[in-house]
Amino acid sequence: MGVLVALLIMFCWLGHLLYCLLWAPLELSSVATYLHLALQTYLYTGLFITGHDAMHGLVSPNRTVNMAFGWAASLFFAGLSYRKLSSNHYRHHLFPATEKDPDYYVHSQNVWLWWLVFLKRYATIWQFLFMAVVFNLLKIWVEVPRLLIFWIVPAVLASFQLFFVGTYLPHRKPHSDDMMPHRARSQQGPHWWAMLSCYFFGYHWEHHELPRIPWWQLYRTKAERAHRKEEL
Repeated sequence: MGVLVALLIMFCWLGHLLYCLLWAPLELSSVATYLHLALQTYLYTGLFITGHDAMHGLVSPNRTVNMAFGWAASLFFAGLSYRKLSSNHYRHHLFPATEKDPDYYVHSQNVWLWWLVFLKRYATIWQFLFMAVVFNLLKIWVEVPRLLIFWIVPAVLASFQLFFVGTYLPHRKPHSDDMMPHRARSQQGPHWWAMLSCYFFGYHWEHHELPRIPWWQLYRTKAERAHRKEEL
């Protein structure tokens, strides 16, 4: 099932990207342009979530297949290093919201400053070289404004969506007792909003508590935890 979910997201991301780059109308005064931009951003977020599940071995029980999906999803997102992502994410789960957590910024809770530091910690020279090569190849066939609006901007927006819903909101201070031992809180509201906002990644306490649960089953874990609280 993990492979099927991963393939669905990756094919939707690629199919919509190709449509936007080659055929979709591009008019800054058109609502359709912004709808396509929003959808591509959401699919980029799903692409990263796929890579994230691969870091936990949740896409496929076959290690080679699982790593291939993780590597591909990370590379397609923005030339990210799957190895660096995996290493940092492992430490994030070991030391959440501490100075040893590479996703946490101990010096400030300002969302914009934290996001910039977050991006810097994952950036590599090879990423920029890869993106530059691909950009120059694509602009042979695709107009530069299309590349910027439908390829570059959605990746940047998705990075903020992932950071804001999956790192900043769950781990920002103050850290209360009910966030322990993971120093993480969970998103409130209906499941449809959790899915729309970040593929259930806002159910962050549950993810830290049970990291072997794939993203598309986290809503069940959240519901079970809520049910247990009601019984108490």
